Amino acid sequence: MVKLESLKKSNQFRKTLREKKIHTDYFSIFAAKNFYKPRQKSNLLISFVMKKKIGNAVKRNKIRRKLKAIVQKLIKKKGAINKDYTYIVFGKSNAYTQKQNVLLPLMEKSLSKLKK
Repeated sequence: MVKLESLKKSNQFRKTLREKKIHTDYFSIFAAKNFYKPRQKSNLLISFVMKKKIGNAVKRNKIRRKLKAIVQKLIKKKGAINKDYTYIVFGKSNAYTQKQNVLLPLMEKSLSKLKK
């Protein structure tokens, strides 16, 4: 089973933010080739980040949970997410009101663009 593993150190975030990026109305995704190994080989290195400007903690956590759930669904699809990459997903306030079934194809399309 694939588990999501978060980035811990600021230099990991800095290195990932310098590489490939994709922006949508609902989230931004930054990706870099894995530069350090996850704890287990099957883990996916991904962090979900929300700015405080978005709103209170309830709103930020709801967006984070929604994006995490979408990534969990995409992991189950073969080839939707490349595990050789480290990802950072920045949630935006528009994602709060949008349904998951609208965000799912957008996320899948964005991740496939980053593979190229």
